[in-house]
Amino acid sequence: MSTPPAQDPLSRERAHLGSSRAALRAMREDVENLDITDVTANWVNAAVLQHQIDERIKALADLSHTPLFFGRLDYLHAPGADKAEGAEGERFYIGRRHVHDAEGDPMVIDWRAPVSQPFYRASKKDPMDVGLRRRFGYTSGDLTAYEDEHLSDPSEAAATSKLLQQEIERPRVGPMRDIVATIQPEQDEIVRAGLGGSVCVQGGPGTGKTAVGLHRVAYLLYAHRERLARTGTLVIGPNKSFLHYIEQVLPALGELEVKQATVDDLVAHVEVCGTDDATAAVVKGDARMAEVLRRAVRSHVTLPTEGVVVVRGSRRWRVPAYELETIVGELLDRDIRYGAAREALPQRIAHAVLVQMERSGEAPDDRVQDAVARNTAVKAAVKAIWPPVDPAKLVLRLLTDADFLAVHADGILDEDEQKEILWSKPVRSVKSAKWSPADAVLIDEATDLVQRTHSLGHVVLDEAQDLSPMQYRAVGRRCTTGSATVLGDLAQGTTPWATRSWDEALAHLGKGEAVIEELTAGFRVPTDVIAYASRLLPHIAPGLTPVASVRENPGFFEVRPTTVDEQVVDACEELLRNEGSVGLIAADARIPALTEALAAAGLTYLGPGEETTAQTRLTLVPASLAKGLEYDYVVLDEPQAVVDGEPDERTGLRRLYVALTRAVSGLTVTHAAPLPQQLA
Repeated sequence: MSTPPAQDPLSRERAHLGSSRAALRAMREDVENLDITDVTANWVNAAVLQHQIDERIKALADLSHTPLFFGRLDYLHAPGADKAEGAEGERFYIGRRHVHDAEGDPMVIDWRAPVSQPFYRASKKDPMDVGLRRRFGYTSGDLTAYEDEHLSDPSEAAATSKLLQQEIERPRVGPMRDIVATIQPEQDEIVRAGLGGSVCVQGGPGTGKTAVGLHRVAYLLYAHRERLARTGTLVIGPNKSFLHYIEQVLPALGELEVKQATVDDLVAHVEVCGTDDATAAVVKGDARMAEVLRRAVRSHVTLPTEGVVVVRGSRRWRVPAYELETIVGELLDRDIRYGAAREALPQRIAHAVLVQMERSGEAPDDRVQDAVARNTAVKAAVKAIWPPVDPAKLVLRLLTDADFLAVHADGILDEDEQKEILWSKPVRSVKSAKWSPADAVLIDEATDLVQRTHSLGHVVLDEAQDLSPMQYRAVGRRCTTGSATVLGDLAQGTTPWATRSWDEALAHLGKGEAVIEELTAGFRVPTDVIAYASRLLPHIAPGLTPVASVRENPGFFEVRPTTVDEQVVDACEELLRNEGSVGLIAADARIPALTEALAAAGLTYLGPGEETTAQTRLTLVPASLAKGLEYDYVVLDEPQAVVDGEPDERTGLRRLYVALTRAVSGLTVTHAAPLPQQLA
């Protein structure tokens, strides 16, 4: 006999999904129907409240192709209850956001709630009082399957979840997806780490470090929403293409307020239109430049040689030069920021005058002190002793005035290093200068020496291995009073200044106390692909643990000799017959030739970071922009050309390692030139 529909578990779960979607619509309609006419005092309050309502409406959007819940937990006892009491267990559906019915009872629990944690961490060894964990399978938003684990049943053997594997390996078209349904226990520990401490995650290709960082932001916003609403959060990525690729993850989890930026965005005090050679960029990015800048800023302070005479009515008050010198010396010894000290100086001089007034029998108050601080003679003295400093002009002088640089770099940079960073041609002004990215970071450092940089509550720094020490300092300034999540892979460092160790990087960031976690289980890259790419590890990162793929599907892998570019296009066409996205990755110098070959074949394609669609699933990616991106299938063109495109072999091999590990389901390596010997 067939099971009646009312008793069919899948039908019941579909019914709950339908009811949950209806409840979410009702929650959204309740917000849309709010009348704020009588609760706002003025138009400013009304505008602020309306913005908050609009954001709430966006957060309650029901994405038709995104499952509202992906799991279910059946507890043996009520959470928090004494098990001896025999309290009957409860059932919770775990999803991307909280949904409640008209009475306020939960229909879907937010994945970040404490009661949801066992969905990710419970096991046969530690069931965490969960009797049943159910996972759901979806097709285009429709609930089509479920899978049960009876965690408290010792007779049932532990088994690999088929639905979990299918979700991990599911083809993708479009931007990066969240992994909220597939977070693994070791990933969940990092995601739910407290806000007070910083975390550094070393993770090879396919270990999910980027997703872990983004989900950590979502979790922290859930657990510390009020605090982070005041202090702010920021996600920092390596380039605009990468940020575009990941930008939909947090909104899909209901978080709309997190800002995203590159390091270049953070330090955009001047227009960058120049470049440095590798040697100059390494020197400019060296942490020693911070001391050169500090010396240069402080050199503007001139010890006074004359006293200050303040005239008030018929009285004249004189602060002698030796007393001014003492005041200036005390401010220098405090080592506070240049601008803060400059603002304090007139008040300190005014205080000295008030002391004299009090000794003469007067009783001045704070208003008198402020008036003295604004006195013309005091202002003139401050300007002479502690003149204003323009950070960009200061850096420009260091880079164009050999004598000025020599004085402040003495004992820090040798003569050859000083020559490397000096500009060969004079520059008339800050606006006419051709600033490089490294120059902009120096200006940011100088700006912070003058005025404190605003600190955020939490910063996520992805692909961190490529930053210079001075770039780490620039990021660290944005979270001096907050915490950081640092994500990266030392083996994927592809800049001449790439960090050699996380301890060193964290010290420059100002987060030396951060906990370093390592992810070594590869969920995204197929076994055969990661094994082939790992041949490079002894040459690029000898001490690093290779990624061990946990994929049951070994994936598609082929090395194919070619003679003409048309054969590379043929490889792309073959992979496009499969479901999912295809990336054609090549050395930057090879992009023009491949562009012509694709056009001749009539194949349409996108640039890196552009959103793939069902109609256009092929992306042409320069190797320099491949980092952080993923495609279901990849054609990697001419590995040796990728290596040759970098300043040195080690950097080139690291770039190749990145390019080899962008595939989720299959990789075809095409080459006319011999392969690098390290891949033999």
